Amino acid sequence: MALSSKKAITNQRYRDKYEYITTRVSAAEKQTIIEHAEATGESLNSFMRRAATEAMEHDKAMEIGKKK
Repeated sequence: MALSSKKAITNQRYRDKYEYITTRVSAAEKQTIIEHAEATGESLNSFMRRAATEAMEHDKAMEIGKKK
């Protein structure tokens, strides 16, 4: 089934707005991450984004602390 022109435009806008980040982990680590995300009520994508954001905030705060 071919995409309608409206759907094709919507898909292109989505691809223009977002990018993919690929990471490799062991199967056991992947399962642990998935279980943790589910336990906190988050999707895997939401959890990974939150984890990255919190790590960057932490690192930035640590760097600011070093400059004093």
